[in-house]
Amino acid sequence: MQLVRQNEKSTTKRRRSGTVVLAALLGAALASGCGRGPSGADHHTPPGAAGAGGKAAAGPAPQAAPAGALLSYAEQLRRRQAQRVAVARKWGLAHVPLTAPAPPAEKPRITSREGFEVDDGEDLPQVFTTVPTEERIVFLTIDDGSEKDPEFLRMMDELKIPYSAFLSDYLASENYGYFAEMRKKGVTLNNHTLTHPYLPGLSYAQQKKEICGQQDRIEKHLGKRPVLFRPPYGNYNRDTLVVAKSCGIEAVPLWAEEAFPDHMDWREWDRDLHPGDIILTHFQGRDQWKGTMTDMVRNVMKVITDKGYAVARLEDYV
Repeated sequence: MQLVRQNEKSTTKRRRSGTVVLAALLGAALASGCGRGPSGADHHTPPGAAGAGGKAAAGPAPQAAPAGALLSYAEQLRRRQAQRVAVARKWGLAHVPLTAPAPPAEKPRITSREGFEVDDGEDLPQVFTTVPTEERIVFLTIDDGSEKDPEFLRMMDELKIPYSAFLSDYLASENYGYFAEMRKKGVTLNNHTLTHPYLPGLSYAQQKKEICGQQDRIEKHLGKRPVLFRPPYGNYNRDTLVVAKSCGIEAVPLWAEEAFPDHMDWREWDRDLHPGDIILTHFQGRDQWKGTMTDMVRNVMKVITDKGYAVARLEDYV
């Protein structure tokens, strides 16, 4: 009988040991693969799982998942994180980009930045440099269309970094197929005028040709009429916004920072990122820069990630 009791104790210890190992594996996987929501709740926590004060909501007790299912889920998370690390290393990023939280169910109300308003502009497209949010996210936007680097397309697609393009026809028209490929990958293509002029120096009719003409060009070549517009150099007047609204523009995002391959330019005095900031860069290469578009991505993503921010999709918020 004594031998039997010893075997039972040994069996119990092995079971407990297996449970501890399983919990450790799952905990490590969750730590590497799961983000936290704005309140600190895990994104994988189902709605209604916690009530006020963090207490569990009323309802049937959750059933424990089978050990095999937990191990399978933990392994999926581990492999997913390992893949992200490998892709970041392949493209020479200093760190794995942080993952943005899920977009809000309802988009925030956008108003013009103070000092950027026009007279009687309440019903016109709003002009802003930052999207109102408390999330540690920023938005990457790319202007003009001069450089059409296929490596940039591959890099952004593999890294899953969202961005928005603002195209000028005089540069983009050299190869609208490049931007059509971009659109297939989920990138929104927006309006940046036909020829990139200083709009306040043009008449109403001339501005309409520039803005509405580019609306027509993008719709013709890329299949969809834009709702976002960025005036060249960030310059505009009331006519600009009236014209833009007349041909389908809903908002005018400018920028808070500008990214280059070797440095950042900052609009704000504190030279820092802020939740919801819009970052500008350009489709340019070694002819205009000290580097390539992929160099620019490596630099801007180091800044963004080092400061604890993720890149979100602008159109999910505007």
